[in-house]
Amino acid sequence: MVDESGSAFDAVEQGPKASGDPTGTPRDSDGDPSGHPTVTALQSWFGSTVLHHEVQAGDQHVVFVDAARNREVLKWLRDDPEQRYDLLADVTAVDYGGGKPIQIVYQLWSVGHKRALRVKCELPLDGLTIDSVVQLWSTANWLEREVYDLFGVEFTGHPDLRRILMPQNYAEGHPLRKDFPLRGRFSRAEQTRRALSQDYHDDYTPESLEVGGAPGLAPPEPNRSTETAEDKP
Repeated sequence: MVDESGSAFDAVEQGPKASGDPTGTPRDSDGDPSGHPTVTALQSWFGSTVLHHEVQAGDQHVVFVDAARNREVLKWLRDDPEQRYDLLADVTAVDYGGGKPIQIVYQLWSVGHKRALRVKCELPLDGLTIDSVVQLWSTANWLEREVYDLFGVEFTGHPDLRRILMPQNYAEGHPLRKDFPLRGRFSRAEQTRRALSQDYHDDYTPESLEVGGAPGLAPPEPNRSTETAEDKP
């Protein structure tokens, strides 16, 4: 069941519009790379793969890199002794709307060198796919799932790419996209019907249910056959 006009549902059927805006996403003017040793090293090592560098909020250095080489660049940032960005603090995304590309944002911190770096990759709306970096930082697992859930970005190579905030059977799209209606794509009646008909299996993996049992119920009884003689009274 959808709105009487059908326009919201039609948008789902038609899919995303191409990122045809020539102005692209907002960018500040080029920053001074000499103010951050990693930026100069990146430009020297990867050349044209580094598309842009800017400084935000006075001291936050941001580099835009080619999305096709995101894992290669981020692996170098993690492994190079002069960089050692061993902490992935966040993975998120930004949708500026108007058909502009979606930005994937990696917030990095080097514990040893005590410096931060923000890396951005831009994806067109008709090509929302990028390599996962879970193999580099395990913290990316749930962070990438959140971006997938709320923005619709597919992370190639992710070990368990599924929704993390919305129900697994959520059919209204990706709520943080700018083309997502404020009240959702379905009518209130349909949203209520779907909410009341949810099954707990939609939010738990089979492994979790095996360990903890169904929500609100006592966990499974232990297997008594595995008790040792010392365990018995």
